[in-house]
Amino acid sequence: MMPTPRSLRAAASNAAQLLLYGHVADLRPMPTEMVDDGPKRSVYRYRPPEGVVPAGPPVLFVPPLAAPARCYDLRRGCSLAEHVVNAGRRSYLLDYGPIGFGDRDLGLEEWVGEILPGAIRAVSRDSGGQPVQLVGWCLGGVFALLAAAADPRLPIASVAAIASPVDVRAVRLAAPLRPVARLARGPVADLAGVLLGGVLGGVPRPVVKRAYQLVGIDKYLLRPYKVLTNLDNAEFLAQIEAVDHFTNAMLAFPGRTAGEIYRGLLCDNALAGPGVEIGGRRLDLGRVRVPVLAIAGRGDGIAPAAAVRPLTRLLGRSPQVRFEEVPGGHLGVLTGRSARSSTWAHLDRWLDEGTVRHGIRPQRREAAVTV
Repeated sequence: MMPTPRSLRAAASNAAQLLLYGHVADLRPMPTEMVDDGPKRSVYRYRPPEGVVPAGPPVLFVPPLAAPARCYDLRRGCSLAEHVVNAGRRSYLLDYGPIGFGDRDLGLEEWVGEILPGAIRAVSRDSGGQPVQLVGWCLGGVFALLAAAADPRLPIASVAAIASPVDVRAVRLAAPLRPVARLARGPVADLAGVLLGGVLGGVPRPVVKRAYQLVGIDKYLLRPYKVLTNLDNAEFLAQIEAVDHFTNAMLAFPGRTAGEIYRGLLCDNALAGPGVEIGGRRLDLGRVRVPVLAIAGRGDGIAPAAAVRPLTRLLGRSPQVRFEEVPGGHLGVLTGRSARSSTWAHLDRWLDEGTVRHGIRPQRREAAVTV
C-alpha cells in the first residue's frame, strides 16, 4: 500500500517525537495511596479522578509472580486500572515488590495462605467491610481461586480470572517439557529443587524475561519491520513501547514456588485433577464457593482457551461460572488495543452484577500514604 501525504506527515511526527523525547507512550502510572503494608504485600488504593465518587464493592487487582504489578496499568489510554477507576469503582492493587535471593523459601502456602488473604482483608477494611471482587491475570487468577478455595471465610465477592490456565495438557508450549517432567521425578526433581531454591534462589530475572520473549519469538523477530511499516500509527508504537517497558521490568521467580508449580501444575496437572497440595492439605477448585468469570484469549499460547475452559467443570460449587473467549495473546487479552471492546466489556458487566448483588455502601477512607 502506497503511503499517503497524511500518513507520511504522521510518520514524520512520530519519528520526531521518538528522536526528541525517546518515547511516544504515556507511561505515567495511575496515582495511588498505600493502605496496607506487610511482608511481600503492599496494597495501594487508586485515587479516583476529580469529581468521581467511587461506589460498589471494591476491586483488587492480583498480579502474577515474576510479572510487574504494572500489568494492570500498562500505559495511559490502554490501562485496565485506568478504565476501572474512571468507571467509578473503588480499585486497589496488590504489589509483591522485588523478589530476591532472600525470598527463595516462599512457597504457595505463603502466597495463597498469607500474602493474598492479608491483602483481601486490608481492602475489605478500607472499604467499610465490603466483600472484595478479585481480578487476577495469569497466575494471579490461579492464586485468587486457590485463596477462595483455601478459606471460604475470606471476604471475597467474586473472582475474575483472565488468561489463567488450569489444564496444562492443553498448553502446546508445555508439551515438549512433559516427557522431561515425567522423567525428572524423585531424586532428579529434588536436585532441581535444591539448585533453584538453595543455589540460585529461584528463576533469575533475566531468564524470566527471555522466556517471556521466546513465547512470542515470531513477533519479537518481526518487531523492526512492524515498527517501520507502522511508523505513522502512534497507538501501535505506544503499545510496543509499553510492552517493552513491561518486559524489561520482569521479576525473579522464588525458588520454592517455582519447584511447587513445576511439580504440581506441570508434572501432575493438579489443578485439573485432585488439587494442589499446599501447607499439608490438598486444595481443589471444587472448594470455591463464589461466582467466577474466566476469560481466555484466542491467540494465547500460554493460556489457550482449552486450558482455561475446564474451570466451568472444575468449579462445581461455585454459584455462577461464566466463560468468555476473546481476541488477543497472553498480555493482549488483558491490556491489548482491542481489550477495551472485549475483555474490559465482559469485566464491566461482571463487576456491575457484583454491585447489584452486594449493593452500594458509603465510602470509608482510612489513613493512607500517597505514592
